[in-house]
Amino acid sequence: MTIVIDDAGVGDLLGGIVVGAYRLETGDFAYDLVDVKFFQRPRFASKQYLPEASRIVFDLLEKLKRKDRETIRICRSYVFEQAYKKLKEKYGVEAVELSKVVGKPQEYVETAYLDELTNLGYNAIAKRETRRAKSFFHMMNWVKKDPSRWRFAKTGWPRLRNYRIYRTFYHDHRMRR
Repeated sequence: MTIVIDDAGVGDLLGGIVVGAYRLETGDFAYDLVDVKFFQRPRFASKQYLPEASRIVFDLLEKLKRKDRETIRICRSYVFEQAYKKLKEKYGVEAVELSKVVGKPQEYVETAYLDELTNLGYNAIAKRETRRAKSFFHMMNWVKKDPSRWRFAKTGWPRLRNYRIYRTFYHDHRMRR
């Protein structure tokens, strides 16, 4: 038996990230969210999303009732750095593999992420995975229409400072404090 761990939404402007666990043999699936607050100041700079993603990975394995000797394949994403290390410590090097996630596990996690975006009121563009730049600007324009939506954005990214819309938001936000 094998459980595959994947993430979705790390590179997107909106929402937190979905961390999902999928059992290959049965199709059992569970997921949870690393809240967007972990990708905003001050938590982003101190990488507080890493222990949060790790905590969620272990919670999901518990939800799926991981069996002895069941292999864990975990995505190579940097958000799983800490989780990967802790998984090897707990279950042994032979039980944990870094993997490129494709197929059903990836589809389930991506669908969960898109559902979470829909819950925010945002409708993602078609083929957002292959059209990253267009997706980013589509999300940015959605936020621009209603600046209160910045609360849904990963504002910890240093590159956001390059965009006037963000600088305006950040300046206004600081002035209100």
